[in-house]
Amino acid sequence: MPDRPTRSRSQSRAGDGDWPGRPAAGSDSDTLTDAEAVDQLTHQLEIAKSLAAEHLASLQRTAADFANFKRRTAEDRERDFGLASEMLLRKLIGVADDFDRALDHMPVEFKDSGWIEGIVLLDRKLRSVLESEGVTPIESVGRAFDPHEHEAIAIVPGTGRPDGEIVDEVQRGYRVKDRVLRPALVAVAGEAGPDTTTHIN
Repeated sequence: MPDRPTRSRSQSRAGDGDWPGRPAAGSDSDTLTDAEAVDQLTHQLEIAKSLAAEHLASLQRTAADFANFKRRTAEDRERDFGLASEMLLRKLIGVADDFDRALDHMPVEFKDSGWIEGIVLLDRKLRSVLESEGVTPIESVGRAFDPHEHEAIAIVPGTGRPDGEIVDEVQRGYRVKDRVLRPALVAVAGEAGPDTTTHIN
């Protein structure tokens, strides 16, 4: 039999450590001590934690922005709806004004007619609709003038009433819930001059 090539024990030991990517035995240039490996892993962990915190903060900001967007959208929609409702209510109280004028100037001879009763019934229905929407009239005559609820268009002297007391209502005012929908146009007692009425522009 042919003899097998043999290698020395020292050559076998040297060859056993020659794996790809692995330092040769006896080389210290690429090996890490336990302390250095722990430091490296700790550093990588800190980087990962920092990135996770940044991503979490970004997600929280995005969630907060979306919540604010939803809130603003809901507020805008509610405001637009409120403005549309208020415009409609203003038109309805204009119709109520027409009923007021018609009934105030009703001829005496028509007072007991069925036609007038129908007008009165329609007026009541309109008032009922307004009340169902939270619209109520502003009280004026006999009350002190309130610039938030009343608009003075005349000063009436010689009434014997305290200055600023409302003596006549020219046009009825209305409020919707806790807001003034339209101020009442009124005349107030004052001392502008004897037996004269001063109009306020």
